Amino acid sequence: MISTTRYWFLIALIVLVYLIGMFSPLFEYDSAQFAVMAMRMVQENDFINLFKGTNEYLDKPHMHYWLAALSYKVFGIHDWAYRIPGILATLLGAYSCYGLAKLLYNTDIGKFAALIFMTVQTIMLSTIDVRTDAVLTGFTIFSIWQLVAYIERNTVKNIALGAFGAGIAFSTKGQIALLVIGISILCHLAYARKWKRLLNWRVLVALVVFMMTITPMLYAYYLQFDLHPEKIIRGKGNRSGILFIFWEQSFERLSGEGHGKNSSDYFFFFHTFLWVFLPWTVLALIAYWWRVKTFVKSNFQYRNKFEFLTVGGITIIFFIISFAQFKLPHYMNIMMPLYSVLTASYLHSLFKHTKKNTIKILLGVQYFILSLVFIFSVLICFYVFKFEEWYSYVILIIALISITYFCLKREEYYIRIITLSVCSSLLLNGVLNTHFYPNLLKYQAGTTISEKIKENNIAVDKIYKVTDMPTWALDFYNKKPVIPSNLADISNKKDIWVYVDNSGLESLRKSGFDWDRQFTAVQFRITRLQVKFLNPTTRNKVLRKMHLVHIY
Repeated sequence: MISTTRYWFLIALIVLVYLIGMFSPLFEYDSAQFAVMAMRMVQENDFINLFKGTNEYLDKPHMHYWLAALSYKVFGIHDWAYRIPGILATLLGAYSCYGLAKLLYNTDIGKFAALIFMTVQTIMLSTIDVRTDAVLTGFTIFSIWQLVAYIERNTVKNIALGAFGAGIAFSTKGQIALLVIGISILCHLAYARKWKRLLNWRVLVALVVFMMTITPMLYAYYLQFDLHPEKIIRGKGNRSGILFIFWEQSFERLSGEGHGKNSSDYFFFFHTFLWVFLPWTVLALIAYWWRVKTFVKSNFQYRNKFEFLTVGGITIIFFIISFAQFKLPHYMNIMMPLYSVLTASYLHSLFKHTKKNTIKILLGVQYFILSLVFIFSVLICFYVFKFEEWYSYVILIIALISITYFCLKREEYYIRIITLSVCSSLLLNGVLNTHFYPNLLKYQAGTTISEKIKENNIAVDKIYKVTDMPTWALDFYNKKPVIPSNLADISNKKDIWVYVDNSGLESLRKSGFDWDRQFTAVQFRITRLQVKFLNPTTRNKVLRKMHLVHIY
């Protein structure tokens, strides 16, 4: 086991990277969109109705927006305040990984599981590009941990906490939470042969706690949708919010109905996993294969030293979500805790059984991943977005010297694997959060234009748009949504500002509008990076321009 001092030093560095990212501007679309939805709740003092812009929102339930709104109430409407609930939920997820792994194995594996979870690339990304998955993941693994504790200890407290966690997770993103929790717990019950735990009065307590936890969300859905069958949502009337969250939501995702189809690739989540679990991907794949092989050889007979919760949960959930017609990489976040516990247990077993040759090979793999991270980081700092400040060089040199020290330090291979893997994540995400994202966000026009609005004291209640293009970042930083309109309506207005792209600007000119002031910003869909953008010599070819013009 690595020393306690080094362990907490690494944890502190990870949290520092989280905190640095917390103060970056919000990413379009989802993060900025969700932040605006929560902002509307606070500004209009309406915590019942969910709106996406001017449209009623029947997709994800309320909890994420309520937590963000609560943070706004306490700290004010800021981008960093929006991220606080997500980061806290991530820390809860890390502690729950520790608790679950400690319960299933031992304290050392618990510590490794927390460390792995916190440094997984998609989890690192989710603390800066905060979506509903941060809260979902944290409370889902918390629920699994507490329910497993109930199965092992038969205590009311654990099953009540597990039900509460399940309720919060369900109120955040719906049925996927119950699917992951349910499958994981069923796998554990089946392998441990402890079905009798379901035939217990404490299960009724859990049901009561769960229903009490989700009641506010159900009541809000009832008031917004069930009482108003006349509302048309995604082309359908007579929509029940309660029926949607209990039944329709996941089927719409699986079939692509209502959201459209973006991928019929059944291997989408496999090749997505190759990067979302970096720098631990290879270790996780080997751990999964090793565990499946062990269970098959033993004919799935119960052995006290093993658990089926992680590998069983991963296999079944992975299979189900692979058939969804609408897929996005962050849909895998909810599975990261299971992979973290599984990978941690495999690493510990290598050390325990002194498989030095295997450990040596895996250390070589992690050296290779670290070298790729190093090359990528150097390219970011000296080619994609070149350093401009002298202290940037100093910080990078200190980081590289520190990593080199651990690379050359003579200690157990097992300890070096863990340390270097964490260092890979810290180097990559430290560069991303301190240098790459701040420069990348300069190409998000809404953020840039909002700064111009503040500098020039432009009245935000006089800003219009004449298309249905999203303006989430501009809406958030103006603390007021851009007013949707059309050319005919604004023709009767004077002393207003209009936010348009190049084609919109040309439409204004052709329609006879004239303006005396104009601010222009470059625009790129920053969450969909491409090689042409990353290459400075071809970047201008993929950039658009957005304009804010004053109609006098």
